[in-house]
Amino acid sequence: MGLRQFFDRIEPLFEKGGKYEKLFPIYEMVESFVYTPKTVTKNAPHVRSYVDMKRIMTYVVISTIPCILFAFYNTGWQANSALASLGPEAQTGWRIWILQAFGIGLDPTNVFACLAHGALYFFPIYITTLVAGGICEVVFATIRGHEVNEGFLVTSMLYTLILPASTPLWQVALGIAFGVVIGKEVFGGTGKNFLNPALTGRAFLYFAYPAQMSGDTVWVPVDGFSGATALSVSASEGFQQLAASGMTWWDSFIGFVPGSLGETSTLACLIGLAFLLITKIANWRLIVGCMAGMIGLSLLLNLIGSSTNPMFAMPWYWHLVLGGYAFGLAFMVTEPVSASHTNMGRYFYGALVGVMVVLIRVINPAFPEGMMLAILFANVFAPLIDYFVVQANIKRRLRRYG
Repeated sequence: MGLRQFFDRIEPLFEKGGKYEKLFPIYEMVESFVYTPKTVTKNAPHVRSYVDMKRIMTYVVISTIPCILFAFYNTGWQANSALASLGPEAQTGWRIWILQAFGIGLDPTNVFACLAHGALYFFPIYITTLVAGGICEVVFATIRGHEVNEGFLVTSMLYTLILPASTPLWQVALGIAFGVVIGKEVFGGTGKNFLNPALTGRAFLYFAYPAQMSGDTVWVPVDGFSGATALSVSASEGFQQLAASGMTWWDSFIGFVPGSLGETSTLACLIGLAFLLITKIANWRLIVGCMAGMIGLSLLLNLIGSSTNPMFAMPWYWHLVLGGYAFGLAFMVTEPVSASHTNMGRYFYGALVGVMVVLIRVINPAFPEGMMLAILFANVFAPLIDYFVVQANIKRRLRRYG
């Protein structure tokens, strides 16, 4: 009996009146993961497109592959380099035991050793995210009696990539549960949430457990090793001191700097963004608005200058490659659900994110990152932006046609 026949045979057990009626969301989740849904809209007036929700979510996950691969390498390279500087007494833990047991080793110049070490940090966080967030998704789907949405696959991947590799797994589980429940499900689920659930979970961890989410000791997952991020160095000493700290603009663009798992490489983020633009999943107006807002305010602050705040002098092309700006630009600003839905509104929404991220980084020394808070701030104002755009269109047409 083939797999298709197996699903068809057990389907009546999960349909209304069946023995496992309440477990239909779980059956549908597994069946739709393997096969394209059989039910399609055929009659007017429904809008039909070859791009369904599953295909959109699949494309977004595919676009994150460059960031995932670089997360493997950079995390492992940072850890192996730190272990090499600290000496053999620092080489403890189950990950190192596995690497040595399989003869992979901890050589920072060995690409495979770096990829393997990074993967041993990535997968525990990703699996924890899938299990904890998946349970929340299934519980809400079962109570409401609808399907488990594919949107969680994107949320789980983005959430994993924006966490430090040293994040305790119990905090990973707590954060994704908060993001899924408070950031999405309480508003009705995928398509009805106005906050990005991955960023909501990350923001919760940032404010609830700041010691594990910020500072100089969390970005390289080796006990006893301190590695400041480029933004931290810039905020305290000025971006001119980055070169003295061994961080060039090119290193930051490629991603060979400490940071969250998937946020360090601007190049990987831009490759993913290009894929989203080519497949028309991302709207280019959001990108234009976000870049214009960031560049415009950066140039203005450069002109104003400050003798006490070195961040005023940071050029826009450094803002582009530092912290989570590129990752947020590619995968968070372009999220179709929580961003503005009108074309003109997308320019303003993107510009609001671009302005806010520079404003938070430069003006508020307590938050040297800024992209996460800027996007969540813009999420809240997206419905208001669309409202004013629609009202302006109505007034213009009334003037034109009476």
